[in-house]
Amino acid sequence: MKILVAGDWHSELHEEAVSHALEMLGHTVERFAWHGYFAATGRSVASRLVNLWCRAQNKYLWGGRVNQLNRDLIDLAKCVQPDTVFIYRGTHVLPQTLRALRAVVPGVVLVGYNNDDPFAPGHVPGLWRHFIAGLPELDLALAYRHVNLEDFRRAGARRVELLRSWYIPERNHPVALSTEERKGFGCDVVFIGHYEPDLRLACLEAAVSAGYQVRLYGPHYEWEPVLRRHPVLSRLLPVRLVWGDEYNLALCGAKVALVFLSRLNRDTYTRRCFEIPATGTMMLAEYTDDMDSMYLEGEEAEFFRSPAEMAEKIERYLADDMGRSKVASGGQHRVHADGHDVDSRMRQVLTWVTEIRERKI
Repeated sequence: MKILVAGDWHSELHEEAVSHALEMLGHTVERFAWHGYFAATGRSVASRLVNLWCRAQNKYLWGGRVNQLNRDLIDLAKCVQPDTVFIYRGTHVLPQTLRALRAVVPGVVLVGYNNDDPFAPGHVPGLWRHFIAGLPELDLALAYRHVNLEDFRRAGARRVELLRSWYIPERNHPVALSTEERKGFGCDVVFIGHYEPDLRLACLEAAVSAGYQVRLYGPHYEWEPVLRRHPVLSRLLPVRLVWGDEYNLALCGAKVALVFLSRLNRDTYTRRCFEIPATGTMMLAEYTDDMDSMYLEGEEAEFFRSPAEMAEKIERYLADDMGRSKVASGGQHRVHADGHDVDSRMRQVLTWVTEIRERKI
């Protein structure tokens, strides 16, 4: 099958992971990235003005650059004649572009996937207007979370399926840290992620106050303003992002890895719920019924329902190396056995696409 994958492409965890998995499954992939349409062009005064104008178009999803990328996407599809177009988080793709793709590629299957929650309150106004308006034009709308299944249907999507996030085996796997790496990444407890004003501050404070070695990684511009004025958590500064091998080392270097869930996206699970067990580190996550449906509590993962329960379980498992290792191994077996890797996810997508193509013939 010939597949055109389109998306922002600012990260190798999303569009590139999808493209690579499809290629590993034996398909031909054409890539279309639109982040370059809004990239900085220079340091002169004129260039800075152009850059500001491009950033405004990227943020508000209108203007010449947005129109150009849509024209280029149509032209590429016309040239390549793909069997399927897979649009990842299609904030910039206009509904009329989806209709044009059908016109220039007869019989094409249009697939859209969104790892964010476009119907949750709190997002930048207008961010999802093109995506939502385009849902009725898709043959297959893939939702990251259960709550969006009905949202997509109410917005007019023809067929909706749940596509959970994934781990990437080449990136998320056990590694033995060197002595130097252990100095940089070894710890009792780690959390990697963004800041939200929920229970994560209270949980981190409980862990730090108990005397555990805690490492925190994430966007410094979100965490540092909060931590600087915190009497306990200021000792976690500075905070920085970790990517690639460093991300894997940060997970593997911890005895326990925490998972907090985004209220902004109404999450009941998150990508790290697969990445952490894949590294062989014990996961201690916020409890949801969804998480409980994927992992056996106390055997394949541990859950907490309050900062106090989190602190109690950290204390228990840091004192029990064998018990901690058993839960970690159980979680690792579960992500492998249940196919939470990106290749398995794309294999499922291709099954759905094949069903749709057969009905079109």
